[in-house]
Order: sequence, then structure tokens, then C-alpha cells
Amino acid sequence: MGCFVSTPKDSGGKRRRPGNIGEVAVFVPGLRIPKPVDFSESLNDHLCKSLVERLTALRTRIVVMAGQEAPSITRTRRRSATQHGGSTLGDLLQALEDYLPVLLGLVKDGSPLQHKVQFTWINQEDELEEVGMYSAWYEVLSVLHLMAALSLSQANLLLLPRTSSDGYLPKVSEESRRSAIDILLKGAGYLDCAVKHVLPQLPPEHRRDLPVDLAEGVLRALCLQALGQQGVDIQLGLAIDSTKATLAVKRRLACEMVKYWQQAQDNITNLPLANGWGEKHRFYVKWKYIEAKAAAYYYHGLILDEGNTEKSHGMAVSSLQAADEYLKESKRACEAFNTAVPISRTPPLWGTMKYLSEKIPKDTSSKVRINRDLYTYEKIMETAPTLPDFALALKPDEYQLPDVDSSWNHENVNKGQTGNNKG
Repeated sequence: MGCFVSTPKDSGGKRRRPGNIGEVAVFVPGLRIPKPVDFSESLNDHLCKSLVERLTALRTRIVVMAGQEAPSITRTRRRSATQHGGSTLGDLLQALEDYLPVLLGLVKDGSPLQHKVQFTWINQEDELEEVGMYSAWYEVLSVLHLMAALSLSQANLLLLPRTSSDGYLPKVSEESRRSAIDILLKGAGYLDCAVKHVLPQLPPEHRRDLPVDLAEGVLRALCLQALGQQGVDIQLGLAIDSTKATLAVKRRLACEMVKYWQQAQDNITNLPLANGWGEKHRFYVKWKYIEAKAAAYYYHGLILDEGNTEKSHGMAVSSLQAADEYLKESKRACEAFNTAVPISRTPPLWGTMKYLSEKIPKDTSSKVRINRDLYTYEKIMETAPTLPDFALALKPDEYQLPDVDSSWNHENVNKGQTGNNKG
């Protein structure tokens, strides 16, 4: 048998592509849904019956849960965060974590069993309807991708603003923001592990056959945007709310976020994502990159304005005007993202961007009026000062693949060794 099969988009398969995904605070990649696998057909001659049945039961649980819940997970609603959606995400994530240690027995010590089973997943971001490979490492990679997607979904639910009990403007609680930080770091850790420790296990011919949503560039971009997301939307917002955070701290956070989003954009720029969902992913990264630049130029401008020279004041005006232009451009980029299929909506403004949407135009207008003779509008983008270059501080949580489950003991696999000797 071959190692790779795929089904074209027009094959009339069962892929579910939602037309509307509701409100998006954190972009969640198109979910990859596993198709059923008959382990007994491939492994009965190699493993004991109980181990085959355990693999089957664990994976079937994931297939059923993912198939039933994917539509509700994809179409997020603010009310889902503390009701059905949150528990669904947690249950499916737990099912994946339970499956991984048993699955890893197929690749233990380079076992030939890793090539015995064909694993097939339905895609949402790729032109191919589904991709199947006779590779347990492909299955591990797909599981980590789904774990990361579920983490991003959890963060999205936490960061959708809710109307407070006093009926005031929708907001996101500090508790939700701090929980989202932990979840985003964990999601980034799954993706970092996938890039560093799982992709290298796949031979070059398998890596070339991977669907685009498992391409190294996409995995790296998702990891970087998980880090960038929490910087601007969460950490900078917490700094804005804090009386102790200085302008220098806020500028550093904003400038670091520019670098994360720029690197995320660089990783997916040349990938074939022009198929709807993947293109929406590209729009999202562009929007957030521009938004981060608006924040960075704003705080850079405020610090430059503290200088006592005509040059520093002129550079401050230039930086603030650049922030104002990037803010306007980010609104256009946001609209392009939301109108791309599947259609989405931006939640009510809160936190960092609510603050900056009010402050940037006001402070820019004020500084331009005061320093009108020092700077002309036409030179904004040409001479905007270079942003400071700070080392990136945020790192993904370190995630290590779990140890192989104890059910893979000598007695359970001895039958397999005998089968291999006969073959």
C-alpha cells in the first residue's frame, strides 16, 4: 500500500465549512476532523486484542466528539464561554491527551507499526478534502494541531467581552485575561513541539504531502500569533490599567508585538492559502500586525515627545501621525478579515484597542496642532522614526510528548514481534 491518499475538494466529501463563525477575538484555524480507523484490520496480527481495543476506543471517542462538536466550536458565541462551549473544548482536549500516550506506542523505538495504519483527517484550510497517510507521526502531528486549535478556541471565548452586571459597557475581566494568557502559552507550546519534535520525524516525501494547514510555516505562524495575541490584547491592556506601568514598559510590549506579528506574517506569506479559510487566516495576521504597529508608534511618539529638542518633538509628531494612519489602516484590514469567508464579526471594542482608538486620534491632533510648523503631513510615512528593537521575551510553554502508556509492555507487543518475524 502507498503512504499517502488525498481527496480533491470537488469530490463531494463531508467537509463542513461554516459560512459564519460569529465573533472573533482570537483567530482559530480551520478545525481538522479525524475519520474513523479500523485498528484491528491493521494491528490484530501484531498486538494483543486489549491494546487494539483500547486504541480503537480512545480514537473513536475523539472522532465522535469532534464530529458532533466542531460546528458549535467553530461558531463561537459569547454565552458559550461559561456554558456548553467551554466544557466541550475541555472534554475534547482531555480526550486527545488521553489518546496521545497510547498512540505513541506505535512509534516507540522506530517501530515498524508506525506505517501499518492509515490515518485520515478532513481539512478545512486546504484545497484537498481530506489527507490520509500510513504514518503514526502524521497522526501525532494532527492531534497536536487540534489541541492547539482547541486552546485558541478557549482563549477566544475568554476574550469575548460581556456586558457587566451593572449593565455598563461590555468588557473582559482581569481573571479572564490572565486565564487566556496561560491558555495561549499552552497552545503555543503544542505548536512549538509539533515544529521541533514531530515534523522532523516525518520523511521529506511525507512532509511534502502534508496539507497546507500542517505546513511548517502555518504551524510557526499560529505559534507566533498566540504569543503576539496575548501581548497586545492582554498584557498591554493590563499595563494600561496599571498605575505602575511606565510608558517605557508599554512601548516595549507594543514593539515586541510588532515583531511577533511580523514573523507570523513572514511565515505564511508564500503559502498557498487562497482557498477561503486559509486566506482569512492571512487577513487576520495582516490586521493584527498593522494594529500592533499603531500601538507601538503611539507609545514611541509619547516617549519622543518627552524630549526637549525641536528634533525630538518633530519625530514625536511623525510617530503619532504614523500611529494614526496605522489605526485607520487596521480598521480597513479588520473589515477585510470579517468579510472574508467564513464571515465573522469583531466583538465590541474593549481594553487596549478601545483605549488606543480614542487616544491616538486625540493625541495626534493635539501634537500636530502644537507643532504644526515643525512637520508636514505629507512626510508622515516617509520619515516616521524607526521603532526600537527589543528582544522577544515571551516564549511558548515547554510541552513534551508524554511517555508511552504502560499498556505497551513486552507481553502486549510480543505478539507483534512474532508477526513481524513471520512476515
